[in-house]
Amino acid sequence: MSGILVFSRTTGYRHDSIPAGVRTMRELQGAVEATEDPAAFTPANLARFAAVVFLNTNGDVLTDTGRRAFEAYVRDGGGFLGVHSAAATEYGWPFYGELVGAWFDRHPDVQPATVVGADHEHPATAHLPAEWAWTDEWYDFRSRPAARVLLRVDESTYRGGGMGVSHPLAWCHERFGGRALYTALGHTTEAYAEPAFRAHLVGALNWVTRDGG
Repeated sequence: MSGILVFSRTTGYRHDSIPAGVRTMRELQGAVEATEDPAAFTPANLARFAAVVFLNTNGDVLTDTGRRAFEAYVRDGGGFLGVHSAAATEYGWPFYGELVGAWFDRHPDVQPATVVGADHEHPATAHLPAEWAWTDEWYDFRSRPAARVLLRVDESTYRGGGMGVSHPLAWCHERFGGRALYTALGHTTEAYAEPAFRAHLVGALNWVTRDGG
């Protein structure tokens, strides 16, 4: 397996930042194929990739055939990276809910807040300071992930948070055979030009593809 498949199909809300996200993935990774075609999710095609990125996907984006193929791919060791509204995807598919770690519930208006590093040993977060000023769309989730939490957001630094203390923002796990990492960051187009966020994505990709992490 080599390369990354970036999937950005939406059947609900569509983020304006998707084109910037796809460009960034190509710049960071090189060997990237980008698609919004659920027919790309076949066993033979997925076997070509070290990881699949759900980049601001939204709603039900796969067919039943694609769901079976993707689950088998992950259970066979394939990597998964979910970015931002990947958590607002496939609400009716229990496997995906466990893979992404937690489903999106609600968010206040886009505004600045303080991101707190929860794990400084992970390649996706080792470059970040203990506290990091960032502007994004701060997601509340329907549950807390059963996962290794990498970043949290300090609810005292913005208006409208609903998860209280220890509000998770990025996390990872290896429950299904492959590595899975989710980050709630990535709502704005401007985010994809920021060096700290780009390094966060590089570290995440390196970890899910087992390339030096």
